[in-house]
Amino acid sequence: MTQAIHEAWKYQGLTYPNPAVGCCIVGAKGELLAINAHQKAGKPHAEVLALQDAYVKLTNDFKILNFTNSFEIHNYLLANHNNCFENIFLYTTLEPCSHIGKTPSCASLISNLKIKKVFVGSLDFNEEASQGNKKLLDSGVEVENCLMQNECNKLLEPFLQWKKSNFIFFKWAQRLNATIDDGIISSTQSRKNLHGMRSVCDLIVIGGNTVRMDRPTLDARLVDGKAPDVLIFSRQKEFDTTIPLFHVANRKVFIADNLSLCHDYKNIMIEGSAKMFELTKEIVDYYLCYIAPTFGGSHGFENVNAKFDILNLHQDEIDIIMWMKRIDKNDE
Repeated sequence: MTQAIHEAWKYQGLTYPNPAVGCCIVGAKGELLAINAHQKAGKPHAEVLALQDAYVKLTNDFKILNFTNSFEIHNYLLANHNNCFENIFLYTTLEPCSHIGKTPSCASLISNLKIKKVFVGSLDFNEEASQGNKKLLDSGVEVENCLMQNECNKLLEPFLQWKKSNFIFFKWAQRLNATIDDGIISSTQSRKNLHGMRSVCDLIVIGGNTVRMDRPTLDARLVDGKAPDVLIFSRQKEFDTTIPLFHVANRKVFIADNLSLCHDYKNIMIEGSAKMFELTKEIVDYYLCYIAPTFGGSHGFENVNAKFDILNLHQDEIDIIMWMKRIDKNDE
């Protein structure tokens, strides 16, 4: 389950409006057959991708890798599994879905493949998709619930937040010497990861000084994604309209001296420095930091005091990506 959780965190922020979910498939002798995660809304769920990889390991039938559509993978597994999953164990960070929507029911697939036992982290609170465990139990699959539930719930929190109101996360990039200024900091891979998140965000909030100094575009061009709306948080309303962010198609740009507009959006990214950190700390749910293995620059988060609970830390090709939650004084 630890590995399933870690894999899912790699796609946190990319799966909106779906939750980030990870899955591991373990063989009869305890060998790890597959590990995968849900990567994008509308694409195959974590269980389907992991079962696809495990099937190849168990059968050496590589034809299934030609399929990327969830329904096609389901159908191929159902037609060709030949009971190869009978003594196999499945670990998933979230209760398998029971409904048929853009993707078919994972619970039905697992039941029909005759998986021996399923270990579940978080229970599904989404009424439309819940009751997956019941479907598994009714078909004779063993189920153990709430394995590492606290860790799985932290992974699930953004989904729960935007279901009831909105989810707001604060992002920044820094070098090893904690500087955040003087040009591009993150690797190309990290910037693609960030652009993937922008493409599913509804709104980016950024400070007026940052807009004037950096002249950003704030789009999702590295992943050919949709650019979110922008709220420039500033008391001064006048800006140079040749700044690129004002010229992105199908985007609204707002300028305001308050954050009330955030109530109208679901998935919100805040990009900024120390001043923006202080101004928004009461509304931010999670923090996301990209750490580049470089020195340079001259300024960082001066005069900011904060403690964090590290939720997940992983490395892409070059940079470290760290998801955190701020620890309030009352929680220490």
